[in-house]
Amino acid sequence: MSLSNTVSFLEVFGVDRARSTVHNWVHKADLQPESGRCPNHVAVDETVIQLDDEQYWLYAAVDPDSNDLLHTKLEPTRTNVIADQFFAELREKHDVDDAIFLVDGAVPLHRACDKHDLDFRYERHGNRNSIERVFREVKRRTTSFSNCFSNAKAETADKWLRSFAFAWNQLI
Repeated sequence: MSLSNTVSFLEVFGVDRARSTVHNWVHKADLQPESGRCPNHVAVDETVIQLDDEQYWLYAAVDPDSNDLLHTKLEPTRTNVIADQFFAELREKHDVDDAIFLVDGAVPLHRACDKHDLDFRYERHGNRNSIERVFREVKRRTTSFSNCFSNAKAETADKWLRSFAFAWNQLI
């Protein structure tokens, strides 16, 4: 829900708040997906997100059985080191060591799985479609920002994406 829609929704219940107040609530809450999941499969991918004139890489992991977002990471580049950090953070957050990772042809994702001794399978469709649905929804929601985060810093976009992941998991 957009900030304006949230303000309108709150007014129905007699709560009168400005958009800026709701914005501050969301950022103070520091919403993130729940930790401690133990999925059988994890779909992992990365996609480009625009921040004004700059491109950033959004890394994401999804449990295809529940369609829950497990972890996101927004970075200015796409490297083996960042992919490795993404998997390390994912492993700290969730019990995924016995999961089968579903990845596309991205070499950094393959290398990170190998480095962490994780089972992975190259898959273009099937259960990997869950991660593509998440990316489509992120891009659909950012079309109201001209398909990019205008006048936003990477930290703000990252917080929005983590809040989106939290909300996504609540609605699924």
